[in-house]
Amino acid sequence: MATTVAAVAALAGAVGLGFGYADWRASSRPPAVLAAPGGTAPRPSAKPSSGLTLARSVPVRLDIPAIGVHTPLMRLGLNSDRTVQVPPIESNSPAGWYQFSPTPGQLGPSVILGHVTLGNFGVGVFFRLAALHTGDKVSVSRADGSVAVFSVDQTAEYPKEKFPSQAVYGNIDHAGLRLITCGGPKNPTTHAYPDNVVVFASLVSATSATA
Repeated sequence: MATTVAAVAALAGAVGLGFGYADWRASSRPPAVLAAPGGTAPRPSAKPSSGLTLARSVPVRLDIPAIGVHTPLMRLGLNSDRTVQVPPIESNSPAGWYQFSPTPGQLGPSVILGHVTLGNFGVGVFFRLAALHTGDKVSVSRADGSVAVFSVDQTAEYPKEKFPSQAVYGNIDHAGLRLITCGGPKNPTTHAYPDNVVVFASLVSATSATA
């Protein structure tokens, strides 16, 4: 199972986070390769062509100063039906790191999910995610005391039925980050969102655990 997240081209429909929770779960069943036995994250198969990479360390906090995001990170796994878990829809719900993706700073695309809205609880942690621009910085604090700093490469919005799974989840030759939430106008009847916002970022620096 040597692969980054979704080296097999699946996760069709991908993620959609917001109040349309049931709508998201219906289209978010990942390929079996993402669920390594015993909760072990799959190892990346590609070798970096260049650039900084870090040893594995679980992320604990996410900071995005450009949009005022400062949130702890919970771990997300798989539900009993093998759909990807999402953070709870409750007041001050944090963002979550998908634990079957690389940890931030490892080779491959590390995946962090967050809600754009929280129903009756108001805006979600990723409410302003679509406002990020190329060059904005994203910092992820890790359990070993280090901080991985990423620079935004691109912010894109995709219809859920045309989600580019391979581009988002496929093998890459550097340490990357994917921040994902819902996008587009919310349906007032179903409370679902038609699109996904995806921020693509790359590791540019890191503070040492002993710094």
